[in-house]
Amino acid sequence: MSAATQANPLPNLTRSDSKTWIWCGRSLTMLVVLFCAFDGITKVLKDPHVLSASADLGYSVGSIVLIGALLLASTALYAIPRTAILGAILLTGYLGGAVASNVRVGHPVFECVFPVILGMLAWGGIFVREPRLGELVPFRK
Repeated sequence: MSAATQANPLPNLTRSDSKTWIWCGRSLTMLVVLFCAFDGITKVLKDPHVLSASADLGYSVGSIVLIGALLLASTALYAIPRTAILGAILLTGYLGGAVASNVRVGHPVFECVFPVILGMLAWGGIFVREPRLGELVPFRK
């Protein structure tokens, strides 16, 4: 793809050179990491509130601990810059399962859409920090 056919979403600003954009991406990433780490830790430590909510979704205690461990592993991969894209792919799968679980039991719309929002924040954080991702998913005029 030639540079002439690819539109730069920020015509007067190179994302990789802007400290503002880098910190914006880091902030989004940290928000996602903190939320997912908290969620994973509460699952692994078998917090009573989490176990109750998970039972409503039809998950056993043993499966919740495994799900929490997988979430923590995916979050760790997402937090490491070298493996962030792999981590984002794994988190996307995890969050898709969260959407499916909430829709299956008939939870309110916000509970079904929140994982989608979190996934968008995760990918947004990487997209802003990683200019090579823009080559794979270019915005066009």
